[in-house]
Amino acid sequence: MTIMTKAELYEFLAGHTLGVLGSISGEGVPQSALVGIAVTEDLEIVFDTLNSTRKYRNLTSNPKASFVVGWEGEQTVQLEGEASLPVGEELMRYKNVYFSAWPDGPSRQSWPGLVYFVVRPRWIRYSDFDQRPPLIEEMVFGLS
Repeated sequence: MTIMTKAELYEFLAGHTLGVLGSISGEGVPQSALVGIAVTEDLEIVFDTLNSTRKYRNLTSNPKASFVVGWEGEQTVQLEGEASLPVGEELMRYKNVYFSAWPDGPSRQSWPGLVYFVVRPRWIRYSDFDQRPPLIEEMVFGLS
């Protein structure tokens, strides 16, 4: 059994530009959305959305979030963490990460209500069901 390093997990996540975001509505109803993502070397997921969306309302009232990234070749990452709206210099840093994955991102900055979320992981599970036996590894992170 191979132990996946943080750097290998970053490479896997950075190789994907789409993920399914899970959030919870104010009424406790789970909701999912396919979003364009970028990832930092700290395994944070960055995405943009409009402040008129369900995901925005959900995450600003309850920051708990989940992601599923990757499904090709039976390899996937499940991630659970907390979402936040960065501001100031922190926002600029995350935008740069996002724009490196999405070169058209700067052209959307003029959209009214566009915001950027960052999901900091608390738990990650990498699964490779293409292997026999399947490789399943978990990482747990503290939130700062």
